[in-house]
Amino acid sequence: MSVPYETAAYESAESPESPEEHLERLLGRALNSFELPDEAIRQLDCALAHDSSLHSAHHSAGLHRETYRHTWLLADGSAVTLWELVHNTAPGGGTQHELYVDAEELATATARLALPPEAPDFELPVPAQLSAAPEPRHVYAPDGSADHGRRLLRRAENQDRPGAGTAALLATAAAHQITQAFGRPGRAVRAGLSFALYEHAFLLADGREISLWEVEHTATPDGRHMCEVYTSQDAARDAMERRAARQG
Repeated sequence: MSVPYETAAYESAESPESPEEHLERLLGRALNSFELPDEAIRQLDCALAHDSSLHSAHHSAGLHRETYRHTWLLADGSAVTLWELVHNTAPGGGTQHELYVDAEELATATARLALPPEAPDFELPVPAQLSAAPEPRHVYAPDGSADHGRRLLRRAENQDRPGAGTAALLATAAAHQITQAFGRPGRAVRAGLSFALYEHAFLLADGREISLWEVEHTATPDGRHMCEVYTSQDAARDAMERRAARQG
């Protein structure tokens, strides 16, 4: 199961990690970074922003493989993408990272991994009835998802945050995925403020999917970071607009 990106979008607000720092971290952990073309790396010296997202995942019999797409926006408006392969199929079972400059190289590297070719792209340790459920819209990771849902609701500060019914559903979450939704509020935003919007998608044990939308911003009287959580993207973006209007 994969989530291809036809185009990349970027957030101009300050990121916790600069484009240069992000590249340095990727190169530092990649076993094959010395094989990357120097020209491709030099292009990223003028990167203005970057975007990373899970592209596909495969879990089977204790082995795992994830691929990530890392895209940098350059000063001339063009974009450069590196593909990261993360897996534990090498002897010893340790997690390894590899980087490739195009999807074809990534596919070649993925094909050599010791994963059963007949296995589905993504398996979940959930009840058998999931096999009859519709194909999920997201690429999920079974990584303490119920606890992630509890923590998300706990840090939400808005009075109209999701209530006990949503909390009960999230307690049955078998897997989840977090993706960033780009785009600032429609109105002008005062310098120094930052807004970020994230979708937290959850796959429940009965095969249903629900999403919560998290707004992180600094549009507070003292400039601190604040988290708000909503049940729809429209409600989350409306909240961003209201915050921007108050601080504009």
